[in-house]
Amino acid sequence: MFEHFKGRDIISINDFTKEELLFILEYSKKFENLRKPLLAGKILATCFYEPSTRTRLSFVSAMLQLGGSVLGFDKGGSSSAAKGETVSDTAKMMEGYADVMVIRHPLEGSARVAAESTEIPVINGGDGANQHPTQTLLDLYTILKTKGSLENLKIGMVGDLKYGRTVHSLAEALSLFNTTFYFISPNLLRMPESILSSLNERNRIYYETNDLFDYLGELDILYVTRIQRERFIDPLEYEKVKNSYIIDTKILNYIKKDLKILHPLPRVNEIHTSLDNTPQAEYFRQSKNGVTVRKALLSLVTGTIL
Repeated sequence: MFEHFKGRDIISINDFTKEELLFILEYSKKFENLRKPLLAGKILATCFYEPSTRTRLSFVSAMLQLGGSVLGFDKGGSSSAAKGETVSDTAKMMEGYADVMVIRHPLEGSARVAAESTEIPVINGGDGANQHPTQTLLDLYTILKTKGSLENLKIGMVGDLKYGRTVHSLAEALSLFNTTFYFISPNLLRMPESILSSLNERNRIYYETNDLFDYLGELDILYVTRIQRERFIDPLEYEKVKNSYIIDTKILNYIKKDLKILHPLPRVNEIHTSLDNTPQAEYFRQSKNGVTVRKALLSLVTGTIL
């Protein structure tokens, strides 16, 4: 299976089979708390045209923990993009500087453009409201660790399901595992029809509601997302839906005791801090898992196997 990944781009979760996803998750277990110069001499280029804390820094941490080096930029204005350089030209340039590249960009499809422009592996760190495949892999890894399996779970997704690239990728991936979905959002922020069509094609059951409590007692996982102000063209539309869901300790009276709460972070006020020290809160450990999974991915795409 290792040969499937050397030199491979990681652009969309839909590019991977169920078997490949499970292989990545199993391989990732070897990297928990591992610090070893496995990638000594390798260079990671981080090309972030949008703000990022967890994705960018976890990739940097992963590379450094494996003995590699990092170069790049963390906002488009600090690169030649400010002068009009295209994503394609930036990617071609990085080929001469680095062994692997991770890119975040506000335009959907930008990561695939970069991948088609360079010979080095390109990893999508988020392209607009489209996909965020490495976030999905760390989400799957977290769910697998907490539940012991990815099969036959009841997953609730709440918040911005229209623009939330994390829930788009995660829904696509979990549909391979006989998941039942519960989509909880304002009507303005419903899950896109393209995702629902994909679920229909795989005969997956899903429910839609704008009431958090409709199905809360049935859930194994509650995946919370923030309402993303930056994705709204019309500020008035944002004002209509902001603060739609503020989850606090009141939910503890309605849930299964082994429910786990996930969030891709950053949060604003959609999860109250009163939940942070409860057994249900998994979001900070989820974030830490990002380093583990990204170490495994860097190992795989560079062909430097542990």
